[in-house]
Order: sequence, then C-alpha cells, then structure tokens
Amino acid sequence: MIGPSDVEIRVLGCLIEKQRTTPDQYPLTLNSLRLACNQSTNREPVVDYDEAEIRKALGELGRRRWIRGASGHTSRSPKYRHLLDTELSLSDDQISILAVLMLRGEQTPGQLKQRTERMFGFHDLDALQTTLDALSGRNLVERLPRRPGQKEDRYRQLLGGDSLEEEGDDQPAPREVSEVVPGQSPEPVPVPVDTPETERVEGLERQVAELSREVAGLKALVEDLREQLGG
Repeated sequence: MIGPSDVEIRVLGCLIEKQRTTPDQYPLTLNSLRLACNQSTNREPVVDYDEAEIRKALGELGRRRWIRGASGHTSRSPKYRHLLDTELSLSDDQISILAVLMLRGEQTPGQLKQRTERMFGFHDLDALQTTLDALSGRNLVERLPRRPGQKEDRYRQLLGGDSLEEEGDDQPAPREVSEVVPGQSPEPVPVPVDTPETERVEGLERQVAELSREVAGLKALVEDLREQLGG
C-alpha cells in the first residue's frame, strides 16, 4: 500500500491535535475537520482542502485502520476519531510530537518543546530528546542532516507525505486511488464505524498498553537500583 498522502497526514495530525487540546469538541465532523486542516495558524504549509479531498483522505485512513467513524453522538453529522495511539502503541508524549511534526513539518527540538505544550508538557529538552530517540528507534521520525548555517538538529515524521514518496524514487509513485476531478465527487471509501464491541476491545487494548509502559518503567527503575547497590 502506498504511504499516506499530504492530505491524509494533515487530517490525522488535526484529529490528534483537537483530541488533546479541545476534547469537548472531539470527535470531529467533516466540516470541523476541514476547518482544522485549513486554519492559518499552527500549520505549515497553509492549505485549502475541500470536503471531497478530506472525505477521500478519511476513507484511505480508515482503510489503514488509523481512523474510525465515532458512534454514540447526538449530532446528525458523522464524526471521526483517530486510532493512531492504539494501532502504533504510542504514549502521550510520542503522539504529541508526531502530531506537531505532521502539522508543521520539520522542526528543531526547541520548536517541538514549545509547540507541544498544549498537548504534552515536557519537563525539559532532555526529556523531549528521549522521546525523539524512542521514535527514531521505531523509524517514526528521523534527524535530518544540518544545512549550512544551521546550529540545531531538525526532525521530521516518517509516517507519510508526498515529499517522502518523491525522495524514495526518481519518478512519482502512482496513486492507488484516482485523483479528484474538479466538479465531480469521488467515489467515497467507506469508513469503519465504532460498535460497542470495538469500543470495549479498544478500551482493553489501551489498558494493556498503559500497563506495559508502567511495567517497562518499573523494570528500568529496578535496574537503576541494582546498579546503585552494586549489582
């Protein structure tokens, strides 16, 4: 499967951002998601996607199991939520960094610390660097070579985007789904919708993931104590 497009990455980043910064307005309707994608602040580049492009991106993200239609809401308009944290077993600090990289492109650790504050409060740059190293170890982000005149390292996300595809081949990769023709609505790709069973399973998966992280932290603490006590 071809990697996510720029539109898919922007949609995914917006869902994560709004979940963490305005939870009372999450999940998002199609119109709310379009406004989030096209807002002029905290976005690089600023874009002007229409609903057809957003709908197509949602279908592709649903196929990847990264988003799902949300049930149990009184609004008549369908709403959407992301599943990236459970699908990729990401912690709060990790998904916050990925969201900002998806929304604003390559950035320095200092920029990331400032721009993730509303989603996750890193104690200092060392803590943020630890998270970046963990994401790099999973091939989810990469450190870029410094350009002439640059004093700080810069990082970018590796989940997807058209620029990643172009760098991987001299010729642009063919798209799996035909491009949207102006004036013509694309054939919608069905988005999976929540059911009581899927919500229950995902809740259990989140609990297991959280317990696994706590166990890993306890193991690291025990190892530190052993070293301090001389083995």
